[in-house]
Amino acid sequence: MKDKFYAYIEQLQDTITSKLEQVDGTATFKEDIWVRPEGGGGRTRVIENGNVFEKGGVNISGVHGELPESMKAYFGVKDANFFACGLSLVLHPKNPMVPTVHANWRYFEMYDKDGEIVDQWFGGGQDLTPYYLFDEDAVHFHEVCKTACDKHNPSFYNTYKKRCDEYFWNSHRNEARGLGGLFFDYCKATPEMDMQDWYNFVTEVGNSFLECYVPIVIKRKDLEYTKENRDWQEIRRGRYVEFNLVHDKGTLFGLKTNGRIESILMSLPPHVQWRYDHRPEKGSEEERLIDILMKPKEWV
Repeated sequence: MKDKFYAYIEQLQDTITSKLEQVDGTATFKEDIWVRPEGGGGRTRVIENGNVFEKGGVNISGVHGELPESMKAYFGVKDANFFACGLSLVLHPKNPMVPTVHANWRYFEMYDKDGEIVDQWFGGGQDLTPYYLFDEDAVHFHEVCKTACDKHNPSFYNTYKKRCDEYFWNSHRNEARGLGGLFFDYCKATPEMDMQDWYNFVTEVGNSFLECYVPIVIKRKDLEYTKENRDWQEIRRGRYVEFNLVHDKGTLFGLKTNGRIESILMSLPPHVQWRYDHRPEKGSEEERLIDILMKPKEWV
């Protein structure tokens, strides 16, 4: 399964970066192959200063070795080795009318001292973080997510949409990071879903990503915007940074397993503002966004 899924994310990385370069029109992804001393490595691809994408990364990795002490304590095991692979992407567009997007799809195995698999699971999801709210964009994103889920289980969309709303929550701000999408983790074999079934589901979601996001980018990338719009985008990007550094489990896992710092922090936007006690004007589009973020909405 690990070889099969790694081959899938290699192909998906190629598909996504090729399409995003086409959408941007000027910038291309720079590739960086890296090796993890403890075992494994990855292929980082970053795009910067493009016509559409100010900064973005579409990264894959496959790492393995002895589980670090911090993770042994987290999982409640004494001696264990692990293998983890996944694709993780974040795109920060230049135009404030185009939303930031994040997605990842991952697979994990844990082994005993004899090298036998003692646990395995899939995880992942995709979520949208706009700076200006276009309701039809949110509906489109969630409809594509729901369609992918419904092919496998009619309960998946509602379950994983709720988990996404709960996970991407900046508790210290009492607001969501964005408009959500899907979030699933520890997807293990059950009588109803074996690991092949989970593979089929996770790859279905991965294959839906471009359909979720690219039509929104194309629709919004050439809209006019002001310096005030840009300032708001950079202030909201600050909230994005706060979530990733304070709450995100993937970031923390990477740092605790001696992950590659440049790849882990690829998700951080290049231009950000933190203004003291900034509040949007009453009745403004900026305030409307905040109102939505304070209480997750059902979009489909």
